[in-house]
Amino acid sequence: MKADTIRWHQFSRRGDAVFLSLGHEIVILTLSVATLLLAAPQTAQAQTVTRVQAETSSPEEVLDEVEVTASRLPLSMQQTARIVNVLTRTQIENCPAQSVNDLLKYAASVDVRQRGGFGIQTDISINGGTHDQIVILLNGVYFSSPQTGHHSSDFPISIDDIERIEVLEGAASRVYGTSAFSGAINIVTRSHASGEQGNVARGSVGIQGGSFGTFGANGTIGFGTSDVSHQVSSGWTQTDGGTPNSDARKFRAFYQGDHRGASADLHWQMGVSRMDYGANTFYSGKYPNQYEENRRYTASVGAKTKGNVVFAPLLYFSRALDHYQLIKDTPTGENFHMTDIYGFSLNAYTDWALGTTSVGADLRNEGILSTSLGHVLADGQQVKVPGFAQHYTRRDNRTNVCYFLEHDIVLSQWTISVGAMANMNTGLDYRYRLYPGIDIGYRPSASWKFYASWNMAQRMPTFTDLYYQSPTQAGNVGLKPEKTSEFAVGGKWRTRGVDAELRLFHRHNRSMIDWVMTAADSVNGYTTYHAANFELNNMGGSLNATLLFRELFGEKAYLNRFSAQYSYLYQKRNDGKEIYASSYALDYLRHKVVLRLDTKVYDRLSATLSFRWQQRMGEYIRYTPVADGDGGVTYEAAKSAYHPYGLLDLRLQWAASRYDLYVEGNNLTDHRYYDIGNVRQPGFWLMAGGKWKF
Repeated sequence: MKADTIRWHQFSRRGDAVFLSLGHEIVILTLSVATLLLAAPQTAQAQTVTRVQAETSSPEEVLDEVEVTASRLPLSMQQTARIVNVLTRTQIENCPAQSVNDLLKYAASVDVRQRGGFGIQTDISINGGTHDQIVILLNGVYFSSPQTGHHSSDFPISIDDIERIEVLEGAASRVYGTSAFSGAINIVTRSHASGEQGNVARGSVGIQGGSFGTFGANGTIGFGTSDVSHQVSSGWTQTDGGTPNSDARKFRAFYQGDHRGASADLHWQMGVSRMDYGANTFYSGKYPNQYEENRRYTASVGAKTKGNVVFAPLLYFSRALDHYQLIKDTPTGENFHMTDIYGFSLNAYTDWALGTTSVGADLRNEGILSTSLGHVLADGQQVKVPGFAQHYTRRDNRTNVCYFLEHDIVLSQWTISVGAMANMNTGLDYRYRLYPGIDIGYRPSASWKFYASWNMAQRMPTFTDLYYQSPTQAGNVGLKPEKTSEFAVGGKWRTRGVDAELRLFHRHNRSMIDWVMTAADSVNGYTTYHAANFELNNMGGSLNATLLFRELFGEKAYLNRFSAQYSYLYQKRNDGKEIYASSYALDYLRHKVVLRLDTKVYDRLSATLSFRWQQRMGEYIRYTPVADGDGGVTYEAAKSAYHPYGLLDLRLQWAASRYDLYVEGNNLTDHRYYDIGNVRQPGFWLMAGGKWKF
């Protein structure tokens, strides 16, 4: 049956205008003459909508129509029943950051704890969770590590590759499966804009350098035809690190492509990352000279059909190689690991009279070969470590199966999304467990959006949680999976020149996993952290507001935008277990403030000034070296609290049609601070660079 036809006689800036066209054929009667002259005849209608929208709307309004992954059904930011925080391409280009992890520091709900620069040794968490409790995706493909969340941010991409970053706060197992315990981060890369450009290649080459012996180079090129496009990028960085034993060398390469067909679209990607670095006090402050080498290889291929029923299959694979030394260049505490992930997922959805129903399944196998993690292998089953004389002596493997069901109702003022995930993991047992959720969004006008959601989630322990043993760490094979039930409410207000949103949440957690120490473990400085379960609730909220000066005062305004973000968290323990010190879960951010001003300075010169202030709760074990009288060194251990700190960053950029130049300073006040135990962060860091575009 032919869809009803809606005739648009003029363009509307109403945020909910898109809903009027759902399920209908659209005929546009009033078009710009200049637009018609630019559009090719066969693509005039599609290109006209895009161009007119870009000419008549602000970036924030255009962003409302971008599809984000907050449900199993692709919905625009305006349609979705949850608020997704998006870092846009424009914000990324002007951000004083050198890595993907640095970008995430400017989201108030995200906690980024680094032991080194340029994304080395980084832990990322959301709203008081831990680095193991979020799912990280690259173009919607699962990227987290079952070995340890410490490795989940070993990205094969650079800032230049990114189109946007989507941050979904809150439990999301019914959307992303297990591990989406406190939220998810989806990194969407830029693709070559084929079609208009035909076979013309587009790309850039850039170099950068700065403080502490830092130097790097990046390059990217995109090419394609009207049906097929390709994008290739690569880069290399080295630095002395700015703190003892934080030197690093990093190489990465990434390729993605897509094919647009009459009945289906195909997309594929491959990535490689290699990092060698001084792992300053990685697992304990008693061992400051640790060292690590990481290798990561990823690949995926997927499709999306066209028609009344849409099918989206995806096949993906990832391999991570890890070489760790407790004392650099010695066999002391040396470990080797090889983690393989391969999986297949299928999502399908169709529209019918009562809304859109989607069903899906995901089968993911997680396996590890290791010298320390897993079950002991017999002599004949041991596997040689690639490139080394050692053998993997342990192994573990588990299969994770998820089934999804979701129904979405999208009306002019309401969005209702109800769904559930059924999960079975062979590492636990062969029982299926249900994790439901519901999201409700209400748009009383073009300016207002309110929402409420309730969702459950689960996380399996990592292989490190279960098995790792060292002089300072003790894993626990008896760990239970983490479970949570989260309720959230919020609202968003959008009017001319102003964008604001508020979110409040309460997360009831059971069997939380953390590496903790009791008082008995800290006697005479001989400390051991144990992986343990305990009961803990997180609650809090965030408030974000943006002033868009060019909407208020016109395009000639020198001030572009000013944003202010604030997040607050509170934790409450519900058990009587004694905890002397915590490695992760109890060291949360009570307060975080992020201020950012984007402005034009002169002609093509722009400036971005950013300020971050945060207060971390919890304490860490601080180690002080003391001479033992025999020419050696011992360590005195004592608890030390984290102290609040503020950082001021500035980026100046000259943007021309063929080249970009920039200089940026991080930590302009040269403040020395601790963001993770025993790792004193560097002071002022100056970087400069340029990029030639072709």
